[in-house]
Order: sequence, then structure tokens, then C-alpha cells
Amino acid sequence: MEKFVPFESRMVPMPIDNIDTDQVIPARFLKKTDMEGWGELLFNDWRYETDGTPKPDFILNHDWAKQAKILLAGDNFGCGSSREHAPWALTQFGFRAIFSTSFADIFKSNALKNSLLPIVVSSDVHKKLFSMSDSSVHIDLATQTVTLADGTKAEFQVDSFAKQCMLEGVDELGFILKHDDAIKAYEATRTSTLNTLAG
Repeated sequence: MEKFVPFESRMVPMPIDNIDTDQVIPARFLKKTDMEGWGELLFNDWRYETDGTPKPDFILNHDWAKQAKILLAGDNFGCGSSREHAPWALTQFGFRAIFSTSFADIFKSNALKNSLLPIVVSSDVHKKLFSMSDSSVHIDLATQTVTLADGTKAEFQVDSFAKQCMLEGVDELGFILKHDDAIKAYEATRTSTLNTLAG
């Protein structure tokens, strides 16, 4: 995974509540087996006509939106069924962070494991972000702060283990492998076999 470093980006406003994972990536695409090409399918049914041509009025089809790294969503983002394909599609499109007032727990977990930062903000900050959606926002995971264009700062919470992995640019397996020497040293001192039948 790519290390999560501080960055500044314009936001893509999508003021829709309860965007579920089937809207993010429709279930009919889940039979696809490779890891690439998910960004092209992001919000497919909102983004394309039935013949596959892009809808010119959908925000992700605007040139400037294709350069943005932040999605500004409505309340309760990522509800619905669990699927890692949702953060895959979002990150492959180019998003590194999402603002909302709340996220579905499973989506939030899947996002963090795929280096996509779900940032929960208060309703007041949420409204302010939408009022300034044509400006850039600075995100710093290390300090867990968001800085708006007018200088307003807001702190956010994030799971400490997920934060460490994202800052180091490793997934859970990569984190374990970083401790390979310590694991081997421990294994060398323990009994080679355990009698699980002993009372």
C-alpha cells in the first residue's frame, strides 16, 4: 500500500444521504475477478447511460473531479452489504478520503484496510464543508486534523492500528511481516509441540 501522507485537494460534493455499497459498486460487477478496473465502475448506474456513455451532468464526469482526492458525502455513507470492492473502486478512481457525518461500520473497516480514510465530522463542520466545496481542504492523518480553506481546523478520530498501518504503507500482513525477527525469536523459545489433549 502507498504511505498515507498529508495532502491538499478539492472536494467532490455528493450531498446524498444513505449512499449504499450497491450504489458505489453495483453487485452485478462483483463476478469480476481481477483487482484492476474498479475505478471505471464507480457509481456506474449514476455515472453512465444504459449504452455506457458518460452522463455529462454527473459530477464525477467533470474533468476537475477526476483530479480530486476527497469525496464529500451525505450522512450514513457506505451502508448496505459488505464488499471490499467499494473502497477498491473509490481508491482506484483517485479518492484518498471521504467526509461524512457517519459511516457504516463494515464499510469503515474495509476502507481503512485499503488506505481510504473515512473522516467523521460534526454536522456543523459538514455543512461548512458543503458551503466551501469549491475550495481545497488539507488532511493530515498523523495529527488527525482537517484544515479548511478559511483556516478552520477540525480534529477527527481514527483507529490507532489502522492509522499506523496507513502511515507506514502496510496492510495487516505487512505489519506482521515487519516483526518477523521477533516472531522467530519467540518461536525459538517455546515448546515445539503442544499437547492439546492433556488435561
